[in-house]
Amino acid sequence: MRHMLPRSLPRPLASCAALLASLLCACAHLPGARPSATQERSTAPAKSVLVRILGINDFHGNLAPPPGPAGEVRTGRLVEGKPERVEAGGAAWLASHLSRLRAEPSAAHHVVVSSGDLIGASPLLSALFHDEPTIEAMNLMGLTLHGVGNHEFDEGLAELRRMRDGGCHPVEGCQGREPFGGARFEFLAANVVDEKGATVFPAYALREFEGVKVAFIGMTLQGTAEIVDATGIQGLRFLDEADTVNALVPELKKQGVRAIVVLVHEGGVQKGPGASYDGCEGLSGPIVDIVHRLDPEVDAVLSAHTHQAYNCVLDGKRVTSAASAGRLITHLELVLDAASGDVVDSRAHNVIVTREGAGDPAVGALVERYERLSAPLRERVIGRVAQTLRGPDARQWPSGESPLGNMLSDAQLAATREAGAQVSFMNPGGIRGELAAGDVTYGEAFTVQPFGNSLVTLTLTGEQLRRLLEEQWVGDYVRILNPSRGFSYTWKDSAPVGQKVDPASLRLNGVPIEPAGHYRVTVSSFLAGGGDGFRVFAQGTERKGGPSDLEALESWLKAQSPLSAPETNRLTRVP
Repeated sequence: MRHMLPRSLPRPLASCAALLASLLCACAHLPGARPSATQERSTAPAKSVLVRILGINDFHGNLAPPPGPAGEVRTGRLVEGKPERVEAGGAAWLASHLSRLRAEPSAAHHVVVSSGDLIGASPLLSALFHDEPTIEAMNLMGLTLHGVGNHEFDEGLAELRRMRDGGCHPVEGCQGREPFGGARFEFLAANVVDEKGATVFPAYALREFEGVKVAFIGMTLQGTAEIVDATGIQGLRFLDEADTVNALVPELKKQGVRAIVVLVHEGGVQKGPGASYDGCEGLSGPIVDIVHRLDPEVDAVLSAHTHQAYNCVLDGKRVTSAASAGRLITHLELVLDAASGDVVDSRAHNVIVTREGAGDPAVGALVERYERLSAPLRERVIGRVAQTLRGPDARQWPSGESPLGNMLSDAQLAATREAGAQVSFMNPGGIRGELAAGDVTYGEAFTVQPFGNSLVTLTLTGEQLRRLLEEQWVGDYVRILNPSRGFSYTWKDSAPVGQKVDPASLRLNGVPIEPAGHYRVTVSSFLAGGGDGFRVFAQGTERKGGPSDLEALESWLKAQSPLSAPETNRLTRVP
């Protein structure tokens, strides 16, 4: 906690007030102006301790440099009238940047942390080996603390504990040269509890620097149960993030802790497509409410989940996010009063993980070894696309559909025709990459659909379909389902939640959807169980299982190659 500046005064006015006590102040900011995220926040005490925190989030097993836009950072600048993009990411380069930042003279006291989703929804290079390569890479990088994210639970709690503790996979055994040794860093999850109310991982970790303690609290997405397979998390509860943090503050204060950092797997998004990776332009999203509700003793929040980049000060707290896939590192520094333990100053900026040089040799060698092992399967060509197929992006497709999403729903419909399927829906959260024009390899297809879901065909009434579509706007995030060819409707952006879809516009192959009619619908097994908040799917009857989503994609590519991008004219958005 900081006590140097009154919280009731705007920072620029408070800075002037402090200086006017002894001399006239030529304040650098106009009254009421918002300080920049990197602005110095207060005067350091006579004896202070500097702690450097290096943070990543949402790595998702991206050991190799991510292809296309997923491996770029928008700088927020224009070059020849176009947004500037910088290639970024790749485990070897992430490791080399971390090493450089740790080696600087001011980094004598440092901690490397993660705010969740190191693993899960990973490319084949990591997923083929149950994400063991990613854990091994993080060990080499010197990761210290890891706040568990929702995707860490994709394979269930038991498998997540194996990631931490080591040991061979319970079904496929050991695949590496040696038995998997597990993580050499701590897993934290204060708000994940079992049926008895006990945390399944430690709630926090303490680090001491020259006698001054800093607490790091790990916080998993509260909504995890809605977006992962329920079978692996039975008996677990995911508690409110802010309430959980606030309940821990008295316990930490009793231990002499006055500096608190939260690693939370929830996030926000800046306003506008051209926002800087190191800026804070109109930040919105669940993280804003969480921070507003946090105890004033909390000093910094390293957030995640939205795969966005930002660097903010909210309610006197540093609030950051380092995008995803190892493209950025949050460089946060806290100045601690050696006597009181309070944070008296802080500064932060996001560092682009540029691909300069050869990268870290040890991590590079690890990646190369797994690339050799996975190459026969990963590089097998399964089809060809005539144009690059990109996934959901509201900046390009305001209606919510995308060429890739439409193609995937078409593939799933074709794969389940024998089950009577009439329409298929693809959720945007299940699309994890893009397909570049040209040959498509199995590894590239796996990156797009890495979850291994099976397809389920079920029956819904027309009225259930309408209610299902209204669920796209329920909750913190809009999740527009991409429908297969032949299904269409119009939705109104300004209409209230629950009334956005025009019922009269619902069509299947040009025929109006009848509220009392029955329709065969194909979705992933995840959605069929009510995942992503689509509870109506769980009400579906006459269920019949089908192939995996990846098998459906492979079959469709083989049958349609060279496949052209589907038109994005199935949904119509009106103001």
